[in-house]
Amino acid sequence: MAMAMAKPTQEKKDRVHHRNDLSDRHHDDAHGYEYDHEAFLGKEEAKTFDQLTPEESQDRLGKIVDRIDADKDGYITHSELRGWIKHRQQRYIDENVNKHWAEYDLDKDGRVSWEEYKNTTYGYYLDEEFEDMNDKHSYKAMLSRDERRFKMADRDGDLIATKEEFTAFLHPEEFEHMKNIVVTETVEDIDKNGDGLINLEEYIGDMFTAEEGEGEPDWVKTERQQFNEFRDLNKDGSLDAKEVSQWILPGEVDHSDTEAKHLIYETDKDKDEKLTKEEILTNWNMFVGSQATNYGEDLTKKHDEL
Repeated sequence: MAMAMAKPTQEKKDRVHHRNDLSDRHHDDAHGYEYDHEAFLGKEEAKTFDQLTPEESQDRLGKIVDRIDADKDGYITHSELRGWIKHRQQRYIDENVNKHWAEYDLDKDGRVSWEEYKNTTYGYYLDEEFEDMNDKHSYKAMLSRDERRFKMADRDGDLIATKEEFTAFLHPEEFEHMKNIVVTETVEDIDKNGDGLINLEEYIGDMFTAEEGEGEPDWVKTERQQFNEFRDLNKDGSLDAKEVSQWILPGEVDHSDTEAKHLIYETDKDKDEKLTKEEILTNWNMFVGSQATNYGEDLTKKHDEL
């Protein structure tokens, strides 16, 4: 089989899986709603709205409201709004999955089997005569690791992934039922002595390897302190799976939840804790921009420059 361009999932990356904020903009409604626009629409779509007339923006917003109202009861609840914002913010994940989907779905049946993924990713290497036995061991270990992750993502156990299951395979940190595998893989990456734990030496070694004669930077000393004071919760000198989970999968603010509450609070005129289309369109410029928004921002910027 010809060598495929697809790569295994095992790659070096930041250990802590932070939830990204909804926008790079500063969230200050007194100076504009750019943060809210990007949170509600996504960054690229927000730019599109900024080129529309106010009438076009409101018309498109009305159609979006109809899509958000999942149960068609005429109200947008916190749950529906949060779900919409979360969906818009996860588009980068969907785009990444879609980009790879065609590579792996070889028979074009709308699903990716384990065999398809394995052959596309590892087919060349499995048939290769490795001169270096370490390379052979490394690829076999990666194959085994990917198979375990694939089976965890494949919730019905048929070894054929739907689009959602394949998304869980490629982005396990985004799925609750995959978080144990994220922890397990992290421990395996860092644990050099094979005891299933991460000691201080392994923890630092994953981040920093000193060159001969090189001193230890201050940030490494800070990481040692972090390990002893905050990571090693039971003070036994090593991190177990639970401690690793609290380190790499911290319970952070749910930005989609916070933004949904903010939009409802600012828009809900009758204070029934849900929004009608009329309420949203009355406060439309908090949700979406337009040419008028841009014109106002340009005037403000020119005034500030004077």
